[in-house]
Amino acid sequence: MALPTDYTERVYAGVLGKIIGVYLGRPFEGWSYDKIMAELGEITYYVHERLGAPLIVTDDDISGTFTFFRALTDNAYDRNLTPAQIGQTWLNYLIEKRTVLWWGGMGTSTEHTAYLRLKHGITAPFSGSIVTNGKVVAEQIGAQIFIDAWGMVAPGDPALAADLARRAASVSHDGEAIYGAQVVAAIEAAAFVERDIQKLIDTALEYIPNDSIIAQVIADIREWHAAESDWHQTRTKIAHKYGYNKYGGGCHMVPNHALIIHALLHGDGDFSKSLSIVNTCGWDTDCNSGNVGCILGIRNGLSGIENGPDWRGPVADRMYLPTAEGGRGITDAVAESYHIVNAARALNGQEQEIPKGGARFHFDLPGSTQGFVADDSPQTRGVVQVENVPEHSRRGERSLALRYRQVAAGRPGRVGTPTFLPINDANRGGYALVCSPTLYPGQTIRTGIAADASNSQTVECRLYIKTYDEHDKLTISYGPERQMEPGDAHEFRWHLPENGGFPIAEVGVEIRSEARADGALYLDFLTWDGPPDAILGRTKGTLWKRAWVDAMDHFETGGDPFRLIQDEGTGMVIQGTQEWTDYRVTASLRPHMAASFGLAARVQGLRRYYALTLSDENRITLSKMRNTETVLARSPAGWNQGKEVELCLQVEGNRIRAEIDGQMLFDEEDTEDPLTTGGIGILCKEGRISVAAVHVGPVA
Repeated sequence: MALPTDYTERVYAGVLGKIIGVYLGRPFEGWSYDKIMAELGEITYYVHERLGAPLIVTDDDISGTFTFFRALTDNAYDRNLTPAQIGQTWLNYLIEKRTVLWWGGMGTSTEHTAYLRLKHGITAPFSGSIVTNGKVVAEQIGAQIFIDAWGMVAPGDPALAADLARRAASVSHDGEAIYGAQVVAAIEAAAFVERDIQKLIDTALEYIPNDSIIAQVIADIREWHAAESDWHQTRTKIAHKYGYNKYGGGCHMVPNHALIIHALLHGDGDFSKSLSIVNTCGWDTDCNSGNVGCILGIRNGLSGIENGPDWRGPVADRMYLPTAEGGRGITDAVAESYHIVNAARALNGQEQEIPKGGARFHFDLPGSTQGFVADDSPQTRGVVQVENVPEHSRRGERSLALRYRQVAAGRPGRVGTPTFLPINDANRGGYALVCSPTLYPGQTIRTGIAADASNSQTVECRLYIKTYDEHDKLTISYGPERQMEPGDAHEFRWHLPENGGFPIAEVGVEIRSEARADGALYLDFLTWDGPPDAILGRTKGTLWKRAWVDAMDHFETGGDPFRLIQDEGTGMVIQGTQEWTDYRVTASLRPHMAASFGLAARVQGLRRYYALTLSDENRITLSKMRNTETVLARSPAGWNQGKEVELCLQVEGNRIRAEIDGQMLFDEEDTEDPLTTGGIGILCKEGRISVAAVHVGPVA
């Protein structure tokens, strides 16, 4: 089917609506209506500062939505994607008790219960069924909060959206929870082509049983809404008939689904009014607000979000997705929107949409900033403002205007975006921000910058990076400087040198002048490419450890080298990104007591990688893990517990070479569905190993 002409922009509005809604409701999640009214009043804008909370946070509602959807990409955009395949995605990307989910325990957290079922071999949909887990557990809210991407990938096709929602929701939920998820997804799919709220609800009801509780909830709320214009009165009726006291568990689907329908109807389709209603009503505020924000983002487009207070400015597109794919932990609404858009294009047999030649930051969607904000340090505060503007792009439609005022040698202006764990989030509680850096030494940063023809005078412009040092403080380094005359346009390139293994936390642009100057530069794009050439082992400080995605039982750093310990099964630490393709990785490992250990390349999570492993059966194996293991080569191995061994993997195209202590052991081609991208990892099964030197660089 043909995609809507404004499809990409509407998906972006839906993603923005989702994260704005979550960030708005997160600080008072779980509060009652009475407490909200007494302490905050009606919610009309962000209240995080009043409650001493951050705005941009890791949150299960966001992480689950954009993580579980990766099943579609990982399974070649198969329209017949099964619940079992989506369940495999859970096992690949979730790090047990650390990422994405509320790990509340078996029988308490629906998602944790389903994860444990999957882990122990109960495949979806049985992992989430009422028969397996009971009605109360199976009908909690999670099926609804994780569902938005499945609605957005099926624009104008609510039947497909409802069917995908059923398959995705059944991994962890059943019964009324699935019906609620199907309603949300169908409304979102239909909202691309229909604006009438009542018609959207009618469409969604076609995909659930008429005698379901969700259908009855919707019928009641429509009746109450028709008879009463005061949404507070309708909320009271919802609480009386469908309140938390009527259902078991900690956060049931039915009461919260009722508030979504309530807000859509009483909000009259207005983005700000509807978010105000659904948040003021209480209960699971971030979840309900995220769903409502996504629905109305799609329906109303970007103009609907902007028709009210400044929802977008404080967010600046920023998102965190903490999973075993650490290179996507630091992301933004534009990047995630294009994952959905290109999945939909693949489902419909269309070519991928790749703005500005695949630049990481391209600013080609209206209002997008992709995490770029002005530096807020005392020296540079207030010097530069950023604004997405049309034109001033050689390869696209839009650019990011860097408007500077009175920049000078002693008062420069800087605009940057995070590439790793932001310093203010390093020790923050709540859901952990698990991530790897996205930018590494050895890679080349490229950017296109133009100077406005009306600038007051020449300014100096250069790229910069901020890197964590041995004291976990940020230090700044600069690339080559260029003079920018009024009307000039230049492409900057900066090949990053080795830095001793310290994580790069931010990249950006600095503007300065010998005399005070006013004007604007236009950032067309900023990207980087090429293999890393970096040390990934231990450095001084502590944040080098956070650069590793930690899926081990114990990651000890008290000695040098660091130690990995796995009590049961196979553990792994991972670093790198999906942009890495061809490279060579070496690691010096010492097994102290391990059933097996090894080195992995092109790692795409906990169950997708190539590995070179040595086992206590005195054999060495080169294998591909793609949910199940495929052995590519095997050989006897002479090695001893306690003796250091250097392992090396080189991946180039579909060719995998493996070395031990400098000697070539395997040289294989993987011709069946090879893994083509991914980071590196260290594996340990049931035992302890120490890790000395890890280096990743270009192929030999």
